[in-house]
Amino acid sequence: MRHLKIYEMIEAVHWAGSIRKAAEDMNITASALNRRIQAFEKEFGADVFERLPRGMRLNTAGELLLRHIRFQRQDFTRVQSQVIDLSGVRRGHVKIACSQALLPYFLPQQISLYRSEFPGVTFSVKVRDRIQAELDLSTFESDLALVFEPVHMVDFEVLHAVRQPIMAVMSHDHPLSMESELRLRDCLDYDLVLPDRQYGVRFLLEQAAKRLRRNLEPILETESFEMVRHYAAYGRSIGFQIPVGLNKAARPDLAYIPLAERDVAVGELLLGHLRGRTLPVAALKFAGQIATALHN
Repeated sequence: MRHLKIYEMIEAVHWAGSIRKAAEDMNITASALNRRIQAFEKEFGADVFERLPRGMRLNTAGELLLRHIRFQRQDFTRVQSQVIDLSGVRRGHVKIACSQALLPYFLPQQISLYRSEFPGVTFSVKVRDRIQAELDLSTFESDLALVFEPVHMVDFEVLHAVRQPIMAVMSHDHPLSMESELRLRDCLDYDLVLPDRQYGVRFLLEQAAKRLRRNLEPILETESFEMVRHYAAYGRSIGFQIPVGLNKAARPDLAYIPLAERDVAVGELLLGHLRGRTLPVAALKFAGQIATALHN
């Protein structure tokens, strides 16, 4: 506990890039801040900063220390949450990094259900692709991640996985709208509305097109799956999304048809957290609820 204040100071210097700027942010003198950090380094047995002509930068020892600081802070928060739980009052804050497909329907419903039982718990949700989600977990900006096809996430502890086939999204007036299953080669004869390349849906479609020796040539690329859905409602274009982001009741004007698995691989929607991390109580409870909802 006695190191918590100096940890805050070290982190402040790291983000500010200099003693002077960090001291201003913390409302103390630069000389006092410098003395505290030097005293810590002497006790720690190693310098944690490189002293540069124009500022301060963490060295390798400092990077290791910063990771320890973040783990300790999160562990302290977890213990506080557990102590609060002992009194029977559920409080806490759950931070989620998620694929865009979870935003319109799935997560709002799940958060609302959780808060109906534990109204003292608050949430923050950030839209993240696979790589950004891993970064958020490693820096403790997020407790949980819900991401589709996270091929880069080596430090990701999977709590639950659910298969998600790629769905073609189109107007009910589209010539293909009455099919029960679509071949990718048939879709490629129409105007395509595709998510940007960083998204898992686009990744799987690109891999499938290569096997067909075809190129994906979208008439519209966007980072918004909402725009994919809305644009596909007009004319003869086809968009693509995963089932968790679709709702027939909300958009009865659209048809959702799965692509043949022999053409396009089925991806996975994964729920998980940073490997080796002990989650705060509220985040762990919410993860359990999400896992059950995905399973069902």
